[in-house]
Amino acid sequence: MSIVLVVNSGSSSFKYQLLDMAREQVLASGLVERIGEATGVATHTVRFHAEPGEPAPAVLDATHRIERPIPDHTAGFAAMLDAFAQHGPSLDEHPPVAVGHRVVHGGARFFEATLITDLVEINIDDLSVLAPLHNPGALQGIRAARAAFAGIPHVAVFDTAFHQTLPPAAYTYAIDREVAAKHRIRRYGFHGTSHQYVSAKAAEFLGRDLASLKQIVFHLGNGASVTAVDGGRSVETSMGLTPLEGLVMGTRSGDLDPAVLLHLARRASMSTDDLDRLLNKRSGILGLAGVTDMRDLAARRAEGDEAAQLAFDVYIHRLRAYAGAYIAQLGGVDVISFTAGVGENDAAIRAAALETLGFLGLEIDPERNQARERGPRVISTDDSAVTVLVVATDEELEIARQTLAAV
Repeated sequence: MSIVLVVNSGSSSFKYQLLDMAREQVLASGLVERIGEATGVATHTVRFHAEPGEPAPAVLDATHRIERPIPDHTAGFAAMLDAFAQHGPSLDEHPPVAVGHRVVHGGARFFEATLITDLVEINIDDLSVLAPLHNPGALQGIRAARAAFAGIPHVAVFDTAFHQTLPPAAYTYAIDREVAAKHRIRRYGFHGTSHQYVSAKAAEFLGRDLASLKQIVFHLGNGASVTAVDGGRSVETSMGLTPLEGLVMGTRSGDLDPAVLLHLARRASMSTDDLDRLLNKRSGILGLAGVTDMRDLAARRAEGDEAAQLAFDVYIHRLRAYAGAYIAQLGGVDVISFTAGVGENDAAIRAAALETLGFLGLEIDPERNQARERGPRVISTDDSAVTVLVVATDEELEIARQTLAAV
């Protein structure tokens, strides 16, 4: 059996998937949330698949919801195990051979999926200074999972690992080098599992050699990043020391003059925590237009809302700026892919982002762009000099693949 359990833990919740890697099928998935509150919630979905040659099952999935106190991650894993026992699939019949954990920040120490030991846990904890909102929750999940599944290997898959191939010119900030070295300040990049999966999937879908392609991948969700991928290697990416840098996002500002923070500290008496909340929670599309969902933004634009239109224009302006910069860094581009919630579903954003790239011979087919199809698809014309794709990301599958490879 090649069953892998994938876990993505936060400070008060965790998501999971049980995958049969022989077929690369999801057997079950779930979410345990409100950990530490008076009443926690565990949602467990069982996926039904037909055997090869058999008709599709009448019921494709079944979802079950449980409410009970979940004081910590250990209790959360107990709730997950109860859900498997009560609703299936049976972990006795589908025993995981490994557990893969998403960890946001691996710093410069981890450049590939890594078997988790006590020393690796210590390193993940030490790197929490670079990801205080993410690594502590991941570590709680790892410790609870290692207790619940003590007899099998656990693997950490780091969001930053794919970007460890960045050249020094791309990851180095132009500040005092001693200060940078002391405090580990450099570009790390994030969404690495998504960028790695999508760039490889694009090459596979096109029947092209990954090593021969110059690609740009736009991961556009509530969090957003773009990566230049040359021959399967990340060579430039928009997120930096933290996931705040780069594109305009749902609630994050992306790029801005660092002196803005100094100005607000001096003139508005804003504290470090105030500035953190401003840039991470009150900026981006929310700060400009009062909404975070691009569908809401589109509705407001259609009604003539000037703030919504400006937010859209700023968002697109930033996408175009990065596309142009990365084409220059790559020395040309063969494939541009869009992924994640916005990238996969918003035709208007895809079209607007690439509208000014006609000088490259890039041409979007409006009908293909508007079509909603499952699986990777081409949205550029047959004559376009650059192939433009929509590729659904699957970070859990990529984590499961890397987990198996590590064990």
